[in-house]
This record gives sequence, C-alpha cells and structure tokens, in this order.
Amino acid sequence: MAEDNNKEKIDQESLSRRKFLRNSGFAVGGLAVGGVLGSVIPWGTDEKEPQQAANETKNYNHALMNFNQVEFQTVEAATERIFPEDENGPGAQALGVAFYIDHQLAGSYGFNARDYMNPPFFHGEKTQGYQGRLKRREIFKIGIREMQNYSHSKYKKGFTDLTADEQDTVLADFADDKVNITTVSASGFFNLLRSMTLEGVYSDPLYGGNKDMQGWKLRDYPGDQMNYTQVIESEEFQQIEPRSLRDHMQ
Repeated sequence: MAEDNNKEKIDQESLSRRKFLRNSGFAVGGLAVGGVLGSVIPWGTDEKEPQQAANETKNYNHALMNFNQVEFQTVEAATERIFPEDENGPGAQALGVAFYIDHQLAGSYGFNARDYMNPPFFHGEKTQGYQGRLKRREIFKIGIREMQNYSHSKYKKGFTDLTADEQDTVLADFADDKVNITTVSASGFFNLLRSMTLEGVYSDPLYGGNKDMQGWKLRDYPGDQMNYTQVIESEEFQQIEPRSLRDHMQ
C-alpha cells in the first residue's frame, strides 16, 4: 500500500514538473527554444522535410558590405555585359560576381592596404598601371557615378534602364577613353571592372562569386583538390567534380 502511494506521489510530481516547464517556456516569450525547455514546448508546427529545409537555406555570403543598392545594381548590370549568359552557361549576374566585387572592395584590397600610396604621384604609361592617391573602392564609386551620368547624358536613362546594346556602347566608350572624367581614367576604371569581373567568375565561391562553382564547370576546372593520387596514373582524361575551399571543412 505504501509503495502504491509513493508511486502515485512520484507520478504527480513528474506531471507537475512537466507542466511547470511547459508553462515557463511560454512565460519567457520563446527564450527557452533550445535545450531541455525547447524540447518540451508544443509549438504546434509541423516539422519540415529535410529536402524542403535544404531548399530554403539562405546564402549569407551574398550580402552587401560596400555598395548601396543602386551601385550594386549598376555593377551587376555592367558585369553581365562583360560576361553575359549564353548557351554555354550562366553569366556574371547568376554567378554572383557583383557580390564578389562588393566584398573585395570592402576589405584590404579595396583600401589598397598592400600598395604604396604616398606621393609624389606621376601620370604613368598604360603599361605601368594606376598611380594615384585614390583607393580602388573610391575609383569604383566615381566610376559607377560617371557611368550613370554618361548614360543619362547619352540616352536620357540610367545605366540599368538601358538596352543591352546601349550598355555595351557605354562600356565601350569607357574602355576607349571617350568619356571625360577628371578624377580617374575612364579606361582605367573599365579595366579594373573587367579584371574583377573575371576574378569573380573564376575565384573560389568562398569569396562570393562563382556560385555553385559554375564558372569552374564551364572550363572543366577541378577547383581546390587536395591531391590527384586517384587519377594521376590514368592514361585517359579524367572528369573531376570541382571542390571549393569550404568543401575541405566538411
């Protein structure tokens, strides 16, 4: 009889404890999401299938760190004309090239951290590259603004509102130094834009571009392989699935 009373008392205490945990979870307004408390709160939501959850995964690497929205859209449109989508595969926009450029300009590369930036400055030959006090991120700010100004002057529309052929004309005029810019060279800005576009297409996806390694796949490039011991003795061409730097962390 005493054993039955003890068992009943234990069951009541257990139920009371579970009730307390459940109520306290609601009382703290969802702070008890994880751990033990989170596991006993009946949220009333259906669990998502693994595939559905995977499809909803966000790419947090695609976030702006330097450009504003207008600047980003301008760069995105310009890079797409430099490396357009065609029957061979995706273009710069689908590959996330504008994000690559944005991230590079937000870091040490954009601040010319490893370059000698002290005067005197001389106007060098084209083969000598840029010599001046402006940092790459500043050159881009000026170049993007001048692209918009030139587009409005020539077509009465912003660069992103132009047709593909009109955008090509604007970019070609910059490349040929047909645009008057007092602070930077028009061709210098275009060459920097073109160079960074190609970098974004073929760099490791870790840096924001080359989304899903599609740029590498266009050229059958294997990416960052740890070794080739499994194919080095093969006499036939081996198609190797590309790997990113991030893949080595898994």
